[in-house]
Amino acid sequence: MTEVLPIEKYAGLSDEECEARIVAAKEALGERLVILGHHYQREEVFRHADFSGDSLKLSREAAQSKAEYIVFCGVHFMAEVADILSRPDQISILPDLGAGCSMADMANLANVERAWRELATVLDPDETITPVTYINSAADLKAFCGRHGGIVCTSSNARKVLEWSFAQREKVLFFPDQHLGRNTGYTMGIPLEQMVVWEFDLPMGGLTAQQIRDAKMILWKGFCSVHQMFRPEHIDRFKDKYPDAKIIAHPEAPFEVCQKSDYVGSTEFIIQTVRESAPGTRWLVGTELNLVNRLHEQFKHQDKHVHFMSPTVCMCSTMFRIDPQHLAWTLDNLVAGQVVNQIKVAPEEARLARLALERMLEVSSR
Repeated sequence: MTEVLPIEKYAGLSDEECEARIVAAKEALGERLVILGHHYQREEVFRHADFSGDSLKLSREAAQSKAEYIVFCGVHFMAEVADILSRPDQISILPDLGAGCSMADMANLANVERAWRELATVLDPDETITPVTYINSAADLKAFCGRHGGIVCTSSNARKVLEWSFAQREKVLFFPDQHLGRNTGYTMGIPLEQMVVWEFDLPMGGLTAQQIRDAKMILWKGFCSVHQMFRPEHIDRFKDKYPDAKIIAHPEAPFEVCQKSDYVGSTEFIIQTVRESAPGTRWLVGTELNLVNRLHEQFKHQDKHVHFMSPTVCMCSTMFRIDPQHLAWTLDNLVAGQVVNQIKVAPEEARLARLALERMLEVSSR
């Protein structure tokens, strides 16, 4: 078996050279390989994906494929989910281990376990609180939810998951994204004053015992750095210029932005809504830049006008770390019989995380 090809040899290659290597490697590996491309991925990488979509959809498609190697062009937690849901004979790979998620990093296991202990000084969390983690979180937090009777959610099934969660216990601890929790809870009729924010760097989350007792939802103080940049004044300025424009936002956007939007939903929902709109429709879209640019290119020939909500360029910088150079390096090593950057979740952690994920899949299929 040959030695691992060093990444340094790929750093100076042009995108065109990398593209040729990627195409050749895909042909050589055939059905042994599946490349997954998240919607937020850069175009130079996204074009090589065998499947595209959001993280859960991609992991499930990969698990159902014949592939031995799952190369996830996304971020770390996505490759973890792929490993958890895939067969034992499949290997999950992340081309650049530096591709993380700032939102996921805002809730780590130590802080969540500390919060659970602090909540236990006010009430019995295992009797009164269902822990819910957004899929944009580390595997050990999914395992925490599995251990404590909790569940995972996505942006498309968050409402169903919360309905299930409240049927189990009277309160929810929702992490890491406060905005998805707040926006979803509000559509369910939960008043804003019953949704408190847990500031994880403060004792007791910065809350009083009475605030905790009165709360229906305890929202972790986390957010997506991309969606956090969208502001209601961006919508106001756009509507001043284009009064008939439609506004659509991802539920990771702030509450005020979602309240001013005509539609709020997941990336798949955004794509479908724009696709099904009438020719001549103008859209202001509050989600990641690469996806918005792709929608613009895809539908401009249908006389649909797709605009990015923020005047400032903001893309998922960690997702952007997956570049043609890292993808070519990863695939060339696979052709040479070497696996690089395998993502492997420990067996017990994977078992508990899978339990929380399976609860979600069962709930969302109802």
